[in-house]
Amino acid sequence: MALVSEFLGQLTLSYGTEPEPTFPTVVPARDFDPARDAARIDVAIKTKGTDEQTIIDILTRRSYEQRRDVAFEYERFAKKDLVTALKGALSGSLETLMLGLMKSTVQYDASELKASMKGLGTDEETLIEIICSRNNEELTEIKKFYREMFKKELDKDIAGDTSGNFAKLLLALVQTKRDEPSNVIDYEMIDNDARSLYEAGVKRKGTDVTTWISIMSQRSVPHLQKVFERYKSYSPYDIQESIRKEVKGDLEKSFLTLVDCFQNRQLYFANRLSEAMKSKGAKEKVVTRIIVSRCEVDLKKIRSEFKRQHKKSLFQTIAVSTRAPQARLRHSAFRALLCLLVQTLCFRIILFLFEGFPCKRTAENPPKINETFSVFTRKHCDVTWASEVMFL
Repeated sequence: MALVSEFLGQLTLSYGTEPEPTFPTVVPARDFDPARDAARIDVAIKTKGTDEQTIIDILTRRSYEQRRDVAFEYERFAKKDLVTALKGALSGSLETLMLGLMKSTVQYDASELKASMKGLGTDEETLIEIICSRNNEELTEIKKFYREMFKKELDKDIAGDTSGNFAKLLLALVQTKRDEPSNVIDYEMIDNDARSLYEAGVKRKGTDVTTWISIMSQRSVPHLQKVFERYKSYSPYDIQESIRKEVKGDLEKSFLTLVDCFQNRQLYFANRLSEAMKSKGAKEKVVTRIIVSRCEVDLKKIRSEFKRQHKKSLFQTIAVSTRAPQARLRHSAFRALLCLLVQTLCFRIILFLFEGFPCKRTAENPPKINETFSVFTRKHCDVTWASEVMFL
């Protein structure tokens, strides 16, 4: 019997050992010619008023490695740095978006973290979103580039800009001590962790936050998923309800973000986008950050989770929210975001369809985009193309 118990306690199942799959919307362009792209961008920048559309067409449809090659060719061709040239030619939302694309995903994350702690005040929302949603590998790379770019240590900057248990949780996460997923399911450890979370929170008066931080920052994601299921056998509340009852403020938001990402990271980003676009004027910064940072990682899956959860496409939602009268997002930046969101479709046709709708359309009176797409695709497109349009 002891041998059976030991076997069940260390039951081996295959999960989590493979690299996390990617679902990018931005992929390397075929027939790529960096010299040709550099020359086109040079002409676009020199055009009176700047040919923004050409810059958008090129930079949103190239992978980061390809954009880097274009920048190299541009500097050789034009005798100036491409980033500096873009800063001089663009402004506002479009400038922010294009400059973001000139960084790799981890460089962009590092830059956003630095900006969130720059000057007076701290943008806790950005800190929580990035640090609580990235895995060990991503956080390790972010720390490396943060050090190279800013000559400072990320953990020291976090410690200087945050305090209390919120700071302790963020610092525990950036230490990247989380266990890697294993083929072995340790049921005894799952039960112990679930009971520890309960006894450190709901069961007692006050909250032993240190125990919560230790478990949430060190255990692997598949393990924690099972811990949260087991937790329900101890507590009258699920883990999210327990967090809301036990802690408040930035610490509450951080723990809830961790749980959301442990359960479904792409759904977390989809919900973040939905919340940002529901707010008055749309939280342009949040929408831009998520789309730029995830377009070469998992934006395609975020897009599908958005439609599954909110019963409408992310493409349509961005179009409606940014076309509303109160939206501050510039038209050119709006087009760039849509280009990043979908790379496998004929953009000129899609954007033409969107731009054919009157600007007075709002979220309360949205254009019937699905019907328009349906009629158009049945008439002009093959089955694969048409089905992807309807999936957006």
